Amino acid sequence: MARRYDCNDATDRKTGLREAAAAVRRGELVVLPTDTVYGIGADAFSSEAVGDLLEAKGRGRNMPTPVLIGSPNTLHGLVTDFSEQAWELVDAFWPGALTLVARHQPSLQWDLGETRGTVAVRMPLHPVAIELLTEVGPMAVSSANLTGHPVPEDCDAAQEMLGDAVSVYLDGGRTPGIVPSSIVDVSGKVPVLLRAGALDAEELRKVVPDLEVAN
Repeated sequence: MARRYDCNDATDRKTGLREAAAAVRRGELVVLPTDTVYGIGADAFSSEAVGDLLEAKGRGRNMPTPVLIGSPNTLHGLVTDFSEQAWELVDAFWPGALTLVARHQPSLQWDLGETRGTVAVRMPLHPVAIELLTEVGPMAVSSANLTGHPVPEDCDAAQEMLGDAVSVYLDGGRTPGIVPSSIVDVSGKVPVLLRAGALDAEELRKVVPDLEVAN
C-alpha cells in the first residue's frame, strides 16, 4: 500500500522524507517533486530497483534513466573526463533545469539501461528533492508517468498513473511547469545541445560560446 506525505506540512514532510529514504534503501520506488515535473526515483546503484522503475513506467532499456544528485561535488565520484566547459555549465546553471550527459566512471557498479558508457546527470532546484538526495545519494529518476502519457505536474496525476508500484509519494504541491530540462552532451570535445528545454542555445552560449546544436 503506497503512502503519501504532504511536504507543505513540516511534520508530514519530515516523516515523509524519512520514509522515502528508508524505501530507497530497501530498493523500492518513490515519487518526488522536482523543479520541472514529478519524478519516479530509485537507488541509482540498485540494478533491480532501476529495473522496477523502468517496468513501472513501461519503458525499455533503450531509454536509460537519468540520475539526480544533491550536490555538484557528487560528480567527482560519478563522471570522468569532465571538461572545464562542463564545470562552467554546472557553476552557471546548477541547481536547475540543465541535464549533462557525461562519461561515467568505468568502475561504477550500476545498470541504468543502455547508456553506452555515459550518464545523464542533473541537480534539481527543489528543496524536497535536494533533501532526499542529500540523504540517500544519487538516484535514478525519470518523469513519474506511464510512457506515452502526459508528464505529471502534481502528485495526484503521478499517483493515478503509478499507484502501488510506488512505496512513498512526496507531495510538494504543483510543480512550476512542464518544460523539461535542457540536455547538453559534454562527453566530447565540444558541448552539444541535444534537447532545448528550460534553457535555449542562446542562453547556454553565454557560458559556452562554442556550443553546437544536434540535428
